[in-house]
Amino acid sequence: MVRIAVLVSGGGTNLQALIDAQAAGKIPGGVLAAVIASKPGAYALERAEKAGIPGYVIPRSDYASSRDMTIALTQKLKELEIDLVVLAGFMTILTREITDAYPNAILNVHPALIPSFCGQGYYGLKVHAEALQYGVKLTGATVHFVSEDCDGGPIVLQKAVEIREGDTPEVLQRRVMEQAEWVILPKAVALFCQGRLRVDGRIVHIAET
Repeated sequence: MVRIAVLVSGGGTNLQALIDAQAAGKIPGGVLAAVIASKPGAYALERAEKAGIPGYVIPRSDYASSRDMTIALTQKLKELEIDLVVLAGFMTILTREITDAYPNAILNVHPALIPSFCGQGYYGLKVHAEALQYGVKLTGATVHFVSEDCDGGPIVLQKAVEIREGDTPEVLQRRVMEQAEWVILPKAVALFCQGRLRVDGRIVHIAET
């Protein structure tokens, strides 16, 4: 059984999508074993408690640098015997210590179709505001493996979402979550847990069942 840790910083809507998928039997071979927040009081911890998932806090503010925090986080993941790490609205920059410890075993969901509107500084509403300002007709979400390059790891799944006349960043954010993020993140986690993902350079191959 693949033990999964979900890293969060806020409300945990993507965590909830994973909780719902697990409850529906849609993550065969995997179990949500831990939720780790980067700050106390994150609502995602309440979601974890309601679902019976152990919750932990490793506050970014307790550490002098991102590297120090990453080392502590990685040690905790190893203590918990975690096999797969999922970043679900985790707002802390992590350093190479965690990618070295979990090569091609960290998944992140990004609210755009990478390589558009991604990289350093592109998170939250800014991603959707930039998409609207640029005038693209399609946006969406991407699940990718985490590498040392911000939003630069191999892409696992993508799903497009149409931009509509009159969209605001807030309206678009909600549609991207509902139509893309909450769909492809549980699916990518399930594929990993079933051993169906194979990484070849930048290409992720998905084995048929």
